[in-house]
Amino acid sequence: MPFRFSDRPVLVTGGAGFIGSHLAERLVAEGCEVHVMDDLSGGVRSNVPEGAVFHELDIRSREAAALFGEHNFAALCHLAAQMDVRRSVADPKFDAEVNVLGFLNLLEAGRQTGLEKVAFASTGGAIYGEPDPSVNDGGPQPESHPTLPMSPYGITKLVSEHYLRFYGQTYGIESAALRFGNVYGPRQNPHGEAGVVAIFAQRLLRGEPITINGPGTQTRDYVFVKDVVAAFMAALEKEATDIYNVGTGVETDVNQLFHHINRLTEAGADEIHGPAKAGEQQRSVLDISHTSDALGWMPAVDVATGLEKTVAWFKEQERA
Repeated sequence: MPFRFSDRPVLVTGGAGFIGSHLAERLVAEGCEVHVMDDLSGGVRSNVPEGAVFHELDIRSREAAALFGEHNFAALCHLAAQMDVRRSVADPKFDAEVNVLGFLNLLEAGRQTGLEKVAFASTGGAIYGEPDPSVNDGGPQPESHPTLPMSPYGITKLVSEHYLRFYGQTYGIESAALRFGNVYGPRQNPHGEAGVVAIFAQRLLRGEPITINGPGTQTRDYVFVKDVVAAFMAALEKEATDIYNVGTGVETDVNQLFHHINRLTEAGADEIHGPAKAGEQQRSVLDISHTSDALGWMPAVDVATGLEKTVAWFKEQERA
């Protein structure tokens, strides 16, 4: 059977970025009329797949809203965001302007032009905080876990989920929020607020020193970008109107990650530890059983395989 939105206009915001470009690529392959909106503040023009229409626009702008009237999008995949946690702390007003008001600008435009579906890129760790010992015995965090965001970034993602729910209930827009674990894979930017996988891979390949913050026992739920795209596609295909964790349910600590990537890069680097970062979350792991049951989705790539694919991509970039 053809994909639900084949031959129909779909907008991917942040589609020149890491996750968004992989999603846009998949949607093009499924025969969708794909439009990518990105202001290139963090994205790269060359990431936009051939076959997608590119619009260099800020999601807060009137021009971004006007695009909905011009193309009557059937679905919106919203990945554009201010993602730098440190910047959100330093400038929470800017963070809210982009992540909340920018999203509202698109939701309002969509409401007025017959938008049918929204799939929103949210976050797990930044919304849940540390695992609550009273929930799931302190194990993987389900969607019902208390939401205790520790940064303005996490707050804006949670607020955006509430706005999404409001638009769904009030205007009948089918709305799904995907709470990601720590996404990694090819095209991840190793600069700025980058994932540790990208940082480690590039530095080890270049023979640059790495200092692990604190003891390195901090855990995260690392999920490969292609698995995240598959979850997005499942949420678009089905009449999904809920919150869905997108991770692996497996914790990997920083030391394990370092040794994996050190071996794959053949860097032979020493494990060096520095002071712990004040306020750093110690554990994050997502319960994906609801997502599996509701969307029929499960991650297909384990950490060892995903890191191998990611390091291979970074090696190609270093040779280029």
